[in-house]
Amino acid sequence: MEYIADLLMIPVQVIIVFYTLYYFVLALFGLIKKEDKTMAPPRHTFAVVICAHNEELVVGALIDNLYDLNYPRHMYDIYVVADNCTDRTAEVCESCGAFVKVRVNAEDVGKGYALDWMFERLLRQEKQYDAFVVFDADNLVHPEFLREMNNHLCKGEKVIQGYMDSKNPTDSWIAGTFSIAFWLINHMWHRAKYNIGLSTALGGTGMCIATDVVRRYGWGCDCLTEDMEFSMKILLEGVRTCWAHDAIIYDEKVVSFRPSWRQRKRWAQGQCDCGERFIPKLFTKGIRTGNIRMLDGIITLSQPFFMMMSTIYAFLSYINTSFYPFYTNILNQLVPMEIWTFLFIAQYAIPVIVLLQIKVPLKSWLYLIVYPLFMYSWIPVNFLGFKDRHDMKWSHTIHTRAVSYGNTKLLRKENKK
Repeated sequence: MEYIADLLMIPVQVIIVFYTLYYFVLALFGLIKKEDKTMAPPRHTFAVVICAHNEELVVGALIDNLYDLNYPRHMYDIYVVADNCTDRTAEVCESCGAFVKVRVNAEDVGKGYALDWMFERLLRQEKQYDAFVVFDADNLVHPEFLREMNNHLCKGEKVIQGYMDSKNPTDSWIAGTFSIAFWLINHMWHRAKYNIGLSTALGGTGMCIATDVVRRYGWGCDCLTEDMEFSMKILLEGVRTCWAHDAIIYDEKVVSFRPSWRQRKRWAQGQCDCGERFIPKLFTKGIRTGNIRMLDGIITLSQPFFMMMSTIYAFLSYINTSFYPFYTNILNQLVPMEIWTFLFIAQYAIPVIVLLQIKVPLKSWLYLIVYPLFMYSWIPVNFLGFKDRHDMKWSHTIHTRAVSYGNTKLLRKENKK
């Protein structure tokens, strides 16, 4: 080694090459839609759980929507946990016919605590269900959602994440770029991992969990990203998180930058916290048992760390090239320049292919122009999230976009084909 810094910088460059190639190959598998036209008859019963904190403006539309699902009405019930509400959320839900459980706890605040509290009560009651399905109060749900989840449960899958679409992708450039991000993640990450047999991660809403999994392992996930925490908790037990590409929910995206910043910082805090706690466990058990899914889970958790490392490396690379050489650049030795050029083009081409596949609104193509700006804003978000990763203060996202399923033209299942 020519420089002392090579002891650190060469491993960093190897990691960058590995992640770059990993993301590229994974994205290619995400372009493949595995057709499964077999639809199992309704066999499984569901407890539909809605977490609601001051959601009186939107939750009624969701409950009305849920009563219109294409699934036998006697095979699912709707439960709402009205969590520390100071508005009319509970009254609205009761008037719509849902079973409402009111939770008041000023100490344990957040969705993770609310789910833990609700699951405990549902597991103790006389009427039991085969699976829990969890939605956020601002969601809308495709009529075939429960039939699709029933189909996956009949295959033996126990933990399943549905397709997270957007119900307001044209409200603003923030909502538009957020929507693009979710569309791309759905295909280039979730579907890709499912296609090759890896375990993906829950997304907090539109998720289905077999009751016996919660009964056996408990919930007990109360960090700022309780969905990621539970995904990694059960992955350590050998339970795979699967993907249901045609079980579609429509989520309200924030429409201005400041709320999106707060929301993403909360996600970054939670993921950094989960990474700190679960990466060593996944590595140890994954190596000991030879479990590829557990080792791959490390990549899922390490995304904010990789972005921070890449940002620091880019800054040091500029100094190394322009001012003062202090390490050996081996990127072009590891990967030829022609391949780097191809990967550079592919990072723009593959998202375009995905958006063409799902036939997004015309306005979304304009938002694609500013999409890189939105993605680069993740850099300071991740650094701040890492700094505050042990701060468990919950930040609530306000929802106001009350759209009924029947009145919007955005909700088209055929777009996911």
